Amino acid sequence: MREVIFDTETTGLDPKTGDRMVEIGCVEMIDRVETGNSYHAYYNPERDMPAAAEAVHGLSADFLSGKPLFSETADELLEFLGDAPLVAHNAAFDFGFLNTELERIGREPISMDRMVDTVAIARKKHPGAKLSLDALCTRYGVDRSHRVKHGALLDAELLAQVYVELNGGRQIGLELAAKAEDLKEQDGPDNAHNTVVASKAKGPRREPRPHTASAVELARHEEFVAGIKEAIWTQ
Repeated sequence: MREVIFDTETTGLDPKTGDRMVEIGCVEMIDRVETGNSYHAYYNPERDMPAAAEAVHGLSADFLSGKPLFSETADELLEFLGDAPLVAHNAAFDFGFLNTELERIGREPISMDRMVDTVAIARKKHPGAKLSLDALCTRYGVDRSHRVKHGALLDAELLAQVYVELNGGRQIGLELAAKAEDLKEQDGPDNAHNTVVASKAKGPRREPRPHTASAVELARHEEFVAGIKEAIWTQ
């Protein structure tokens, strides 16, 4: 299954009051494994950059003034997204900005049915725990030492690793794949329904051993027991 993990950086918190998306980073995963394909873009927001927002992501109005408008590269982004489920951390925030930008240029918004929110997954798995991306990276041992400021592509890459851990971890996936491969080897053309079959034992067949004592063995046992001095069962 193809999924796209993405993150955005913005000028503020609310697209309805004029805040704009200034960066997006996307990472492609197939069957929860990163393919190496990604998409990254900066956008000219056509407005100032509040100091509080710049402190978070380090993107200045001067830097962004030379970047394309969202409308100029929207088709590239939509082609990369395709029809895959879209995974984001606090996904309603990112969906809100992305869909507002699409609506600005007269394009259809992305259906919220495609939204996968890792905050909601983490809340269910770790109730009461801190759910920030930093906190989850720490919990799962994801290296974020190179994350000095927020960046859309970097955060999407970190989230991709966290997403795998939230869904059971990479090792579980490898183990299941190995088991599936074993079953393929056991399954022949006549085993079309992937029925689990027991592998045949190798080597010569051995006759079953008797599990009851013989008359001679019983007599020897009685003789041995009779020779025990001061046995506790006789006191």
